[in-house]
Amino acid sequence: MRSNHFKRKKRLPRIISLLRRLRPFELPVTHRHNSVALFQGGEPFFAALFAAIRSAERTILLEYYIIHDDRTGAELARELIAAARRGVRIRLIYDYIGCLETPSSYFKRLAHQGIELFPFNVPSFTRGVYWFDKRDHRKMTIIDGTLALLGGFNIGDEYGGRVEQGLNFRDLGFSIQGDAVGELVSIFHDSWNGERNRVAAGEGEWPPHAADTRGEAAVNIISGGPRQRRSYIREAFQVNIAAAAEEILIATPYFLPGPRIIRALLRAVRRGVRVRLLLPARSDVPLVLLLGRGSYATLLRGGVEIFELEREILHAKVMLIDGERTVIGSANLDPRSFHRNFEINCMVDNVQFGAQIRTLLLEEIDGARPVELDVHERRGGVVRVMERVVSLFEWFL
Repeated sequence: MRSNHFKRKKRLPRIISLLRRLRPFELPVTHRHNSVALFQGGEPFFAALFAAIRSAERTILLEYYIIHDDRTGAELARELIAAARRGVRIRLIYDYIGCLETPSSYFKRLAHQGIELFPFNVPSFTRGVYWFDKRDHRKMTIIDGTLALLGGFNIGDEYGGRVEQGLNFRDLGFSIQGDAVGELVSIFHDSWNGERNRVAAGEGEWPPHAADTRGEAAVNIISGGPRQRRSYIREAFQVNIAAAAEEILIATPYFLPGPRIIRALLRAVRRGVRVRLLLPARSDVPLVLLLGRGSYATLLRGGVEIFELEREILHAKVMLIDGERTVIGSANLDPRSFHRNFEINCMVDNVQFGAQIRTLLLEEIDGARPVELDVHERRGGVVRVMERVVSLFEWFL
């Protein structure tokens, strides 16, 4: 990708203009001198995760939407139990609805080994139906307050590439070492204490750790959740799309961007930015796939290029701006991630990390099926009617 310095010079005024219009309540802190590493696929990610747990000396914090009681989940349990037996203090937050199919015996076994557990959002009908709509969609592990592993991976065989080829999830993970990890520790404890509506006893026993500051990546942590008065997750997407001078690459499994993100993408195309979206051809939530395709025509007419990944189920959530800034984490481009899920995204400013992401995304795009406007417009009337019907329930998907 060729550099256009004139366009880059115009980037800052666009960011400032958008920030003034959005008037965010607080800007994210930039943590400099972090080390970041990318994990493409489940095998290297889980190898790194289990190795990190084995290296833990003092504390392990985990927060996951889904934990299955399968081969991958059993490995996680063995590693955590081994760590607990050597004196490591462990806390685990898991989403109650996300883990609904996981037998209670799985978590009881962990609790019996001294691992502290918090099931997020256990059903409580005294709160009406509001409890049901919240999810803890984060995926992160923090080791000794100095190393964090994040991304789109839940704990399960389909994420580790251990099921039939066509049923595996194609995902990305990454690790951070440096000052940014301290903010992630604070976010974890905010969730642990905030949802319990009290400060946990013994909180002072979790002292801060010295950060490794040898890296060259600048990292901003974007934490989203239903307690916020506005969506920091969506605003981060908007600001970065508005900042693009040359190229935007996006991969997301659940694509319900809403009018604000669509307008931002179309504006980017009009000012000469090449915008390419990598979306799934198959999904574990077919209604979301159907509804997301309803926005294809508007985007294609506006010059956005769309590609659908067919060989596996896309689950990666990443956006790359001008080959330099990466937005990566747990959040999808959909209303649930914007407003109702607890999410963690990171903005990583690093040319080397961005180059890795760009190479990976372009390889995926080369192997994906391009969506052509004329073909898309020939979809049947039944499909169009279904899109309209499903759109009535977009907020709840």
